[in-house]
Amino acid sequence: MKRIETTLLIVLMFFMALEGSAQNKQYITQQISGKAPEIDGDLNDAAWKQLEWMNEFVQVEPYEGRKPTQETQFKMAHDDENLYIAIRAYDTHPDSIVKRLSRRDNLEGDQVGIQIDSYNDKRTAFSFFVSAAGVKTDWVISDDGMNRDYNWDPIWYVDTAIDSLGWKAEMEIPFTQLRFSQKSDSEWGLQVQRTIYRNEEEILWKFIPQDAGGWVSEFGQLKGMNGIKSQKEKSITPYAVTQLERFDEVEENPFKASGANKNISAGLNGKLGVTNNLTLDMAINPDFGQVEADPSQVNLTAYETYFEEKRPFFIEGQSIMDFRLMQLGDFMMDNLFYSRRIGHSPSYNPQTREDEYARTPDNTDILGALKLTGKTRDGWSVGVMESMTSKEKAKISDGNNSRFETVEPLSNYFLGRLQKDFNDGQTMLGGIATATNRRIEADHLNFMHDQAYTGGLNFKHRWSDRTYQIAFRGTASHVRGSQEAITRTQRSSAHYYQRPDVDHFSLDSTRNSLSGHGGSLMFLKLGKGHFNYGAFFNWKSPGLELNDMGYQREADQLSQLAFANYRMWEPFMIFRNLRVSVNQWRIWDYGGNHLFTGGNINMNMQFKNYWELSLGLNGSSTRLSKTALRGGPFLKEPGSLRYWLQIESDQRKKLKFSVGSHQSWDAHNNAHRTSLFSDITYIPHNTLNISLSPSLSFQENKLQYVSTTTYNAQKRYIMATIDRATLGMSLRLNFSLTPDLSLQYWGQPFIAAGKYSDFKRITNSTAENYHNRFHNFTEDQINQQNGHFSIDENRDGATDYAFGAPDFNVLQFKSNLVARWEYIPGSTVYLVWSQNRNGFNPIGNFNLQNDLNDLFGIYPENVFLLKFTYRLGL
Repeated sequence: MKRIETTLLIVLMFFMALEGSAQNKQYITQQISGKAPEIDGDLNDAAWKQLEWMNEFVQVEPYEGRKPTQETQFKMAHDDENLYIAIRAYDTHPDSIVKRLSRRDNLEGDQVGIQIDSYNDKRTAFSFFVSAAGVKTDWVISDDGMNRDYNWDPIWYVDTAIDSLGWKAEMEIPFTQLRFSQKSDSEWGLQVQRTIYRNEEEILWKFIPQDAGGWVSEFGQLKGMNGIKSQKEKSITPYAVTQLERFDEVEENPFKASGANKNISAGLNGKLGVTNNLTLDMAINPDFGQVEADPSQVNLTAYETYFEEKRPFFIEGQSIMDFRLMQLGDFMMDNLFYSRRIGHSPSYNPQTREDEYARTPDNTDILGALKLTGKTRDGWSVGVMESMTSKEKAKISDGNNSRFETVEPLSNYFLGRLQKDFNDGQTMLGGIATATNRRIEADHLNFMHDQAYTGGLNFKHRWSDRTYQIAFRGTASHVRGSQEAITRTQRSSAHYYQRPDVDHFSLDSTRNSLSGHGGSLMFLKLGKGHFNYGAFFNWKSPGLELNDMGYQREADQLSQLAFANYRMWEPFMIFRNLRVSVNQWRIWDYGGNHLFTGGNINMNMQFKNYWELSLGLNGSSTRLSKTALRGGPFLKEPGSLRYWLQIESDQRKKLKFSVGSHQSWDAHNNAHRTSLFSDITYIPHNTLNISLSPSLSFQENKLQYVSTTTYNAQKRYIMATIDRATLGMSLRLNFSLTPDLSLQYWGQPFIAAGKYSDFKRITNSTAENYHNRFHNFTEDQINQQNGHFSIDENRDGATDYAFGAPDFNVLQFKSNLVARWEYIPGSTVYLVWSQNRNGFNPIGNFNLQNDLNDLFGIYPENVFLLKFTYRLGL
């Protein structure tokens, strides 16, 4: 009987502990009485001695639910202005602690951190982490862990120290950097986390299973914050920039005759806490001279190249303004807000006479920008952005006389985003509206829209402990402009209304506006078990146009997608973890034409020696391409098979690498592509990180678009076989003297060559037999002379039409050297050297030695920049 009672007592205590740790785990912070801790990593202040340590951490990786291999403890306290955190990371082998210096937000080595859901909305959290070397990183979590914004850079203080017992971290987080509502019974979400780098071990204070349907919603509770008053951030950061540009002297060009340009500019950034929940960011004449250049590439597709945003003003708080229309793969790039539209390069290329030269601004100046973001106590997430860009003019001169020509009109961009949480964050309803307005005063700019508007609604609901999710997104667009502007939009690669083989729309050159709609419907299983799956349906009507303030590759599309994932997250056999994924998709247009079907299977596995292997196989059916003929009829392209493989070494080591390959083949030997890539990183010292990322690809495609011309009142679509080679090599060096003083270098030589041969014209673009879709020009039909090809289609000895020789060798070198010193939190000095080399040869042959000699024989364009910012608290 006594044994039974003892057993029942043990079982009861087990479930009580389980309930307390998994369901209602909490920490009660205390108000500091007396002097606040000094942030020095010592943890010997009197304030800390008044508090008890909290431990009870649980391992989540590699062995879920086990006791950690090392003990961890923490304490928290607060005063009227700051939250203080002390973390003691015990280590039985202090000499094994990995301590590597790096720039902010690039942590390597042992780490500890805290995440705070100060809204207590079960969806949003503010993260503050530090490495054993004292390098800090911070980010905002939204959508219950689905989105993470690493571009958030709050002002907070931290120091670390290593001793015989392990290492320590001491943090001070001003309440001005958090967002919360002032309540008498404040309760926040809390998570404390540690990474033991040498074991790739992750441990949590509030245990969250790997198959949980959410992240923030699973946090423990932070209590004791009662009576904290609202703390509104108020600061301005003026800046000054001096710039020197050096380039090759061109005596006959009045803009380059001196070989140099000098410039001095100034501006202002600011933050103003409208309430403790809402922050207004402002920028007057913002400067982004320290931002790394975009990588080089040659785009032979019909689509606009997509570049990531790198400018600080636009990337911070970006998640609230994001409204992606589609859900997977390339479809994720369809977005109502693409911040690179603001301050882009001028849209018009000025017309010059033979004896004239033009100086055109590289980018449109941003006169000012305002951004209001935050979340109210009632659960309303708010994002409002307003930005105005200047009217830009190109100066045109022959050396004696000058004139100006407008290349970009004065423009205004507006975005408003609103979302509301219900049911502890399990249900969300939101909307978005954008507006682009341009003041077009010059006739030659009538190709641009003068008004463009989009709007959208989104709904999301999760249930069964956030295991399942349904979501809907819908949008509508409306653009207005001259007949020239709307005709240009209809003829653009996103629409191709001029296509001759469609009957569900047609080109109308008399229109002054265009409207469309799109959206997606989604079902997902997110948690509870090793097996997850989902299904999507997406649509974009023919008239949908997002490209004034958003990004859209093409319209007129219906798509169905489905996926299934299986994960093993605990070590077994030779594996540390394993994931298998299967995906399937089908695409149609609004006319009911089935464009293509595809699918893939891929696997990712990490072995117990910490090496990783990723591989996959992708298959696609015969495809009806709407864009291959650039506004012509459908082109039936052969089906394809593709595989990829990547091997990654132990990423904990000071010398680590990954190497991979992609290969694809089309049916009928239509195309073959091979690419090889690698990434090698060497850390010779804890302050220095060297990374080299070479890539090499070869491609042969027998149906590469060349030109469209007219013969006997009929269109001729000219194609050719292209043999293409591309070499890229990125070199990065990061040298960190302290967490606040660093030197960073990025350089990329880039060579791309394309040789065209076997020219042909399309005869029956959708013929069942592959060889009946085109006619290869014979030797007596084609002649090359003076950089042009002339075609005698009827063999009568006279030229029927001609086109330019498309062969190319593109040579580019881009580099940035940035010395950055954050001399006080929020105030920084940048010293920047940027170099560009750009060359083009109409040769087409890839010869590495010759191409490199030509590349580094090009006279470079050098820009030297000194930028000084100083943050003033108000």
